[in-house]
Amino acid sequence: MVTRILPAVGDAEAARSVTALLSRLPDSEAAQPVGDSTSLLDTLAAIAAESVAALPEVVLVHERVGPLPALELIREVALRFPAVGVVLVTADTTPVLYSAAMDAGARGVVGLPLSYDELAARVGAAAQWSAGVRRHLGTGPEAAAGPGGTVVTVTGAKGGVGTTLLAVQLALAACASGRATALVDMDLQAGDVASYLDVQFRRSIADLAGIADLSPRVLRDAVFAHPTGLSLLLAPAEGERGEEVDDRAARQITGALRSRYEVVVVDCGTQMNGANAAAVEMADTAVLVTTPDVVAVRAAKRMIRLWDRLQIRKAEETVTVVNRYSRGAEIHPQLIAQIVRTRVARGTVPANFKELQAAVDSGRMQDLDSRSTVKQAMWGLAGELGLVAGDGTAPAGRGRSKGGQHGDRGPAGFRRRRGGADGRP
Repeated sequence: MVTRILPAVGDAEAARSVTALLSRLPDSEAAQPVGDSTSLLDTLAAIAAESVAALPEVVLVHERVGPLPALELIREVALRFPAVGVVLVTADTTPVLYSAAMDAGARGVVGLPLSYDELAARVGAAAQWSAGVRRHLGTGPEAAAGPGGTVVTVTGAKGGVGTTLLAVQLALAACASGRATALVDMDLQAGDVASYLDVQFRRSIADLAGIADLSPRVLRDAVFAHPTGLSLLLAPAEGERGEEVDDRAARQITGALRSRYEVVVVDCGTQMNGANAAAVEMADTAVLVTTPDVVAVRAAKRMIRLWDRLQIRKAEETVTVVNRYSRGAEIHPQLIAQIVRTRVARGTVPANFKELQAAVDSGRMQDLDSRSTVKQAMWGLAGELGLVAGDGTAPAGRGRSKGGQHGDRGPAGFRRRRGGADGRP
């Protein structure tokens, strides 16, 4: 697919520099730069009037554009043409400006003087995001393609609310129903999926971070085939290696898994970073786990607000699950829904650690008694979320977009290292 790029640059010399670099980008088609904000908006409006699908995937806004200031222009383009990815070119690459650009609706920021690698990365990410949005809206060239697998992220409002346990049980339920299921541990510094399923494996998600082409063979080598039928992509044993997995790698890995599995469950832990933020943004269903207590519910509200500020996910596109609920609890699901402003799952998970203790202590959550009320509740949630074959329930949240990309947000600057041994120890 050819990426169409429309630059908006007010300075002639800067326009020549931008055009020269854009001409070197593979699989791209750069239009002649427009010289001011009015021309840009008029051009986009004229294209959209003929066909929304004909809009460029990427608009490059140079800081030397006018008469509208660059950030105001970005905001206007994002509002009027939501399927166009906007990239800001600026000499000011401070966190304050970066945050302001993201708030305005930019999908990336490129620093001056221009670097080919940085420009290619930001334009590529914005184009992938645009393609994903257009598939979701049914206006892109691949709108008629197959939907791919369902991605569900499970994030904890705070530590200790049962995030990993729920992620594991959702994946086990989907797998037991006959669906090809992958479970990804994206709690990069403190992932415990391996401990819950009695797994020792040297490969991890960090081993995929530096690989440009995730072929089926490369992916298969990094995934552990669990006796239950689950495919596990584990967090690195050395927490510092989690820095190797940035938002771009997370999108690539999640997209590759989506294309190979019917269900992909991602344990995002409780600490947000670029990688798990990208996973939440890509997900068909984003689950937020809380317990019915003041501290956890406040943390859930903070998380929802964080996602909204960073444009990762809207509250109405999130499902909150109440764990360790008892009928005598003063904080009930309806009250939680009012506080966090999300949909709360119909099913709640009861507070009954005695049922779990043996399986938790042995590290074999797959052996949890099927008569357990906790297991029954979590598997019921899997049905409610549409993860169980034959359930007939469509996944909650946003529509699927096979391998879709949703932006270029999240902390940058993670170090990359090569390493990781193959096989079991």
